Amino acid sequence: MINLHFFTFGPFQENTYVLWDDTKECIILDPGNSNATENKKLSDFISQNLLIPKRLILTHGHVDHISGNKYILDTYGLLPEVHKDDVYFIEKHSATASIYGIPAEQSPMPKSFINEGDTISFGNSTLKTLHTPGHSPGSLSFYNKEDAFIIGGDVLFYGSIGRSDLPMGNHETLIRSIKEKLMPLGDHMKVYSGHGMATTIGFERMNNPFLG
Repeated sequence: MINLHFFTFGPFQENTYVLWDDTKECIILDPGNSNATENKKLSDFISQNLLIPKRLILTHGHVDHISGNKYILDTYGLLPEVHKDDVYFIEKHSATASIYGIPAEQSPMPKSFINEGDTISFGNSTLKTLHTPGHSPGSLSFYNKEDAFIIGGDVLFYGSIGRSDLPMGNHETLIRSIKEKLMPLGDHMKVYSGHGMATTIGFERMNNPFLG
């Protein structure tokens, strides 16, 4: 069974996820930690639970989801893994942060790229990868059928969807990603988003005004 814990970090209230199983190996997804207090909160949780970070995984490369990449590299020696189509945002991290008035250390560049169908392994556990563009060209969603959850970044939210008006976003592509990639996974699947509360595919199928 996969255990999941999330923190809400930074001025954009971004959800950072830590996943682990009984081996204590863990992965960190979308580290939005952006100051010493948030860094400590994340590392204290990892150390107090005796977790062993193995991979740094990104759903996408937007500034609020990668603020902690440098800290994760310095602390655990992990480089980010992301879809190749979002490398542009990582390259522009410092410049983008300055536009928003956010202090930021330049993110390290990825060590490798993740593609649709790839398996993310840690301990005895796996996540499967879906390419779900629209919010960004390289947006990825990760799911586990046995534990019935999806970590979808900024693709699908409780009662809403991700923005598509940011650079290289596309509304039609985003809707297609949700309907063709996420919805077929089943109504029982819990969706952990990049911001806000969790939801389910079933709830969004019935109630999301963007998916009618």
